[in-house]
Formats: sequence, C-alpha cells, structure tokens
Amino acid sequence: MFYIKRFLYFVLSVIIISLTGQVTGSPGDKSPYYGNCVNNCLKKTCQNNVMLYKKGMEEKFIDHLIDLWRYRNFEISTFENLITWNCRDECKYQCMHKTTNAFIARKWKIPQFHGKWPFVRILGIQEPASVFFSLLNFFVHYKGLLQFRHDVRPDAPLYKLWHTFSVICLNAWTWSTVFHARDYPLTELFDYVFAYSMVLASFWCMILRVIHGRSKRMTVAITLLCVLYFLNHFAYLSYNAFDYSYNMRVNILTGVIGGIGWVVWSLSQIKKRRYVWKMLVFVTLALSTVILEVYDFPPVLWAFDAHSLWHLSSAPITILFYKFITDDCVQLRKEAIAEERQKLI
Repeated sequence: MFYIKRFLYFVLSVIIISLTGQVTGSPGDKSPYYGNCVNNCLKKTCQNNVMLYKKGMEEKFIDHLIDLWRYRNFEISTFENLITWNCRDECKYQCMHKTTNAFIARKWKIPQFHGKWPFVRILGIQEPASVFFSLLNFFVHYKGLLQFRHDVRPDAPLYKLWHTFSVICLNAWTWSTVFHARDYPLTELFDYVFAYSMVLASFWCMILRVIHGRSKRMTVAITLLCVLYFLNHFAYLSYNAFDYSYNMRVNILTGVIGGIGWVVWSLSQIKKRRYVWKMLVFVTLALSTVILEVYDFPPVLWAFDAHSLWHLSSAPITILFYKFITDDCVQLRKEAIAEERQKLI
C-alpha cells in the first residue's frame, strides 16, 4: 500500500507539471525581420514562380509540387526534391537562421518559428534528431515483435492482442518519422493522431489484461468502445482547427489512467508473477519522460531539443515492455495447459 501511495503522488506531480506547463508562442516568425527577409527572398530568388510570390508564406502542398519544376536559383539535392523541398522552403529556412542570429546578437532568447525551434536541416530533413530517434523506436518495436514471435507460441493467450499493439506502435513511429522529416498539415495530423493511438492502445491492453479469462462479450464491448472513441478523436482533430491543448489533455489523461491501471494490477500480481516488475519500471520511466515534453529548451547543436530526447528516452525502456509481454504470455500458456490437464483428471 505504501508503494501505491508513493506512485500516485508521483503521477499527481506529473499531471500538475504537464497541465501547468506554458505553451509559448512563436516570436521568430512573428518578427518583422523574419517577415521582410522571407518576402524579399521570395521576390528576388523565387521571382520566376509568380504563384509563390503572390501567396507569400501560405502553406499548401500543391504549391510545393508545382514549385518543384519552376525554380532554378537554389541548388537543391535530388533527395530534397523528392521530399518536395522548394524555393519558398529554402527562403524560410535561411531567413529563420538569419533571424535567430539577429536575436542572439541582441542577447535575446532563441525564438521558435511556427511552433518549432530553429533546427539545422540535413538533406531537407527538418528535425534530423527526432527523425533518427523515431526510426530508433521503430527498430526497437520491430525487433521486439520479432523476438516475441520467436519466444511465444501462437496459441498463447493474448498473443494476437500484443501483435495488434505492436503494429499500432510501428505505424505511429512511422508517421512520427515522416512528420519530423517533412512538416505538412497532413503529416502533423497523422503524427499526433497515431501517437495517441499508442497511448489509447496501451490503455486498451491494460483493461483486457486485467479482465483476461472473463466474459468475451466484455472484451468485445471494451474493444468497440476504444475503437469508436479513437475514430471520434481522429474526426474531431481532422474536421476542426487543430486543438493542441485538447490533444495534450486527452493524451495525458489516457496515459496516466492507463499507467495507474498497469501499476495497480502489477502490484496485485507481483507475488504470483515476479516478472511484473518489468512493467512497473517501464510505466514509471515512461511517465517520468513526460517532463521532457513540458520543459522544452533550444536545441543543442541545433539538433537535440527536449522533444527529440523524449523520443530517445522511450526507445531503451521499450525493451522492458517486450520482455514483460513475452514472460506474461509464456506464463499464461503454462497456466492454460495446467488448467486443461486439471479438467482431464
């Protein structure tokens, strides 16, 4: 009981920190220096592209595609062409760093631009560290799934459940990679929505693990409710102006409730199933990393900000998660076999 209280105090502190964290604006792209720089660059360098100059700094995917074959002033690599990096993007990128240098020269704080820090671009990839660490998470989940398949027989209880969860995670980290490589409204939506799919899937798996062995109707009902709620969440963020505050609150609430559920269940099972300590450690560390999402800081070496380090921190602890589900499925299969033998006696 003492450990449950300590954990709940810890969770409460995480919630308070998360919900009271200030969301800063983007003084960089609002500064006149930046606006004038971009407009002058569009006029001088992208002058052959009448559409881009007239539309200024508007963001439309079709404009990127049209612009690919119209500009010739900037030298853009073949790979950058493939990910639709165009003349306007180059203007905004160069002006972003010019504005940042102007802020630093005046001893002002390093500004954000359109909600992001001024990262160094590598081959057109806008956030190289976050892309690399997202790929790292994808790799860890992929290797974890392969090891799970190797160690757990297909007839083990919850085998399909954890397969589904792994696929959801692989999809989410794929879109995280795409979004951090190339920021469009569509890739942003998919990144945020599918990131929440991981959080909700963990909550769903927690409930199904707790009620394992009980009514199948309850399992179907809970699954249906989670699917419908996710579709509603997806629709809300898709058909309205993207509500960052709402999305963060829903993620935190779902994640914390799921985390508490996992911890309470693990503590109730720890005498019978010694391996549940892996889930306890995993959940505690996962909740701890939320602090990186709240207290952001300018990128070190113009690449490593708090968000990218959050992606980095989530990769190694995922190994513990896969070890837990492997041990649990193996144990559940042993118990199922023992129960069947008992019935035959």
